[in-house]
Amino acid sequence: MSHAVPRIDHDDNFNATEEGSPRWRRRLVTWTLALIGLALGFLVPYSLYLNHEVGARFDQLRWQLPTRVYGRPLELVPGLAIDADTLKTELDAAGYHEGNGTRSGTYARDGRNWLISSRGFNDVDGAVAPRRLEVALSGGRVGRLRDAAAGEDIPAARLDPARIATLYGQKQEERRLVQLDEVPELLVTGLQAVEDRDFAHHHGIDLSGIMRAAWVNLRSGEKRQGASTLTQQLARSGLLGIGREQTYTRKFNEAIYALLIEARYDKQVILEAYFNQVYLGQRGAQAIHGVAAASEFWFGRDLADLSTEQIALLVGIVRGPSAYDPRRHPERATERRNFVLGEMHETGLIDDAEYKRAVAAPLGVTSTPGSVAANRFPAYVDLVRRQLAADYPADALAGAGLSVMTGMAPSAQAYAESAVTGTLGDLASDKRPALEAGLVLTDVHRGEVLAVVGSGTPDTPGFNRAIEAQRPVGSLLKPFVYLLALAQPGEWSLASWVDDSPVEIALPNGKRWAPGNSDGRSHGTVRLIDALARSYNQATVRVGMQVDPRRIADLLRTLAGIEAPANPSLILGSLDQSPYAMAQLYQFLASGGEIQPLRAVRGVLDVEGRALNRYDTQPAPAQEGDAIAARLVTIALQQAVTGGTGRQLIADGLASLNPAGKTGTSNDSRDSWFAGYTGDHLAVVWVGNDQNEPTGLYGSTGGMRVWSRLFKRMPSAPLEVGSEGLDWQWVVGSNSSDAGCAGARRFAFVSGFAPPYASCQPPEPEVDPADEGRSWLDWFRRGGGDQPTEQPRSTDGGAQ
Repeated sequence: MSHAVPRIDHDDNFNATEEGSPRWRRRLVTWTLALIGLALGFLVPYSLYLNHEVGARFDQLRWQLPTRVYGRPLELVPGLAIDADTLKTELDAAGYHEGNGTRSGTYARDGRNWLISSRGFNDVDGAVAPRRLEVALSGGRVGRLRDAAAGEDIPAARLDPARIATLYGQKQEERRLVQLDEVPELLVTGLQAVEDRDFAHHHGIDLSGIMRAAWVNLRSGEKRQGASTLTQQLARSGLLGIGREQTYTRKFNEAIYALLIEARYDKQVILEAYFNQVYLGQRGAQAIHGVAAASEFWFGRDLADLSTEQIALLVGIVRGPSAYDPRRHPERATERRNFVLGEMHETGLIDDAEYKRAVAAPLGVTSTPGSVAANRFPAYVDLVRRQLAADYPADALAGAGLSVMTGMAPSAQAYAESAVTGTLGDLASDKRPALEAGLVLTDVHRGEVLAVVGSGTPDTPGFNRAIEAQRPVGSLLKPFVYLLALAQPGEWSLASWVDDSPVEIALPNGKRWAPGNSDGRSHGTVRLIDALARSYNQATVRVGMQVDPRRIADLLRTLAGIEAPANPSLILGSLDQSPYAMAQLYQFLASGGEIQPLRAVRGVLDVEGRALNRYDTQPAPAQEGDAIAARLVTIALQQAVTGGTGRQLIADGLASLNPAGKTGTSNDSRDSWFAGYTGDHLAVVWVGNDQNEPTGLYGSTGGMRVWSRLFKRMPSAPLEVGSEGLDWQWVVGSNSSDAGCAGARRFAFVSGFAPPYASCQPPEPEVDPADEGRSWLDWFRRGGGDQPTEQPRSTDGGAQ
């Protein structure tokens, strides 16, 4: 039996294959079309979605910009009280650097002569142009002020202010927007030379750049050049909400975003966005974005002031702010910077000489971050927030990109903080509770708050004692009792006689009030000026009861918005108030009788530098009667310094300032106060402790010590009391007389109210042989003319 072997028909086989081929092709086409359809079904809607995202986010170009708080511009005028140390403090605070004085933001010093190149800035009254200034200091003042470019004297000039704080929103991002034409050309071209040489030609993705980067990295044995375009980096950095994780999805999204960005925007817009968005550093929770903020953070300079090597370092940091942090890894940062300089040299951006100089130069990084640091003046910024609260709620301020222009003087703030910390350190004792302090310093001409210290650790946020502490003010209220009396010139004058014997007042509740002097003594009949200068309680109560406590309460409400009970104890300061409230009260005296609302904020500017609000309106001139009464009280408070409770200030060497001041001490020495002013400044100081325990300090040994320490360092003009409306007369007893009369003293009266004249004959003094050849007037000036009833002596006066 045989088996037939089937025959293979090659034609049939060919035909079968030929018949099957269309099926496979059809399947391939079907699968391909299906995949394309799926891809298009996904990509088209997804691309449309991403395109919408690009338009919504990129078009706005709105980052969460921090609100920046600035001090006041330093206004230089001939005659301004300022010394070399203070000028340097102001310049350093504003980010100036010592150099040749011709480059913006630098200064040069040659003895008493300074050359300063200021920067332009926006202020509440408009833009202030940069200029080069010649400033000559002489005798603690500006002796001469010249425009160096024009070569002529000028009446005034303003230097750009220091940034004193930054108010952030939800994101701790430091950013300062710049336009592309504000970015140095070398930074623009250098960035492209290192990061994206084909930027001008590609459409978001650079295939040739990928190949070139791969070759450079292969040749060097390490990753020295990236393959991403600047457009991809912009997408990656977070501008469009993409995360930082390295995944295929992320790379895919970057590519799509980059293509869409390039399709919608021109290269100039993309570059500008890049320079404002690029991440260039970190300080704690604070991220540094953009080249302008990075320039301040790393170099303490404006972008326009950067040198070649600093620009190269910025470009180098782009690759990795943490890896190339020049403060933490200076060697690594130097190597990266030099690589960038090499790329700049290779592409012809810098010549041989500049390349060699820049490579040899130091990094030029400041030891501490520049002016992007978070708020280190918490007490002052607390006051700023409070004054802005009516117009700008907290959520409207933080991250709004505003510029808040304040009145803070960096040098004054520094001196005030030093005075507080230094004095509290000196007063610290095992026998004394832990001391705290509050201080408010103002400009007597404009009512601007120049400095605020809220605690013994001024840079630590917390309870702001300058604003919030409510403490018994004691004798600080006495000048306002006498102010009301002296406003009635027909009844009272500085020469009026006042009884300082024991006094007893019947109170509405049926009790009796019998205050005594702090020295436990009565001083008989004394002049009104002495009762105030030496802070005699009994005499003050008699004056206050005649003035009427209700009028005192009304005065406090009018001058400072203080609500006080109109009872007799108000006369001696039975009232709890803050240093800020007392500064507002004393501003009336220090300004010569003007009602000046104190302000920390001068104005608010928008992102473009335009004024949104101005708070720098000038107060109304003082009424004639107010001005005269304020002058008379000031004269008495000057005597409080020369011969009363504040006389230690003269021993401290402050006589040249002719200061006026008043001490205050609460019961059991729990609170120590001093309010004093010069021709330019008023400062109110409180020293005590948070537990309200006795400190053993009087006003003259606590608060006044801080005040003295402050004004020993801070330049200020002497206090000169104007003579308008005053008539100075020599007085004996109750009559005007001649200067040569025995016991004569000179007093200021309201014009038309001086006492009647009565002549006298000078005494025949016994002449000591050592006094031969001298006149009797010399003898009188050396103390021979003191009268016990008119110049009663006491060791510590009344209630201080």
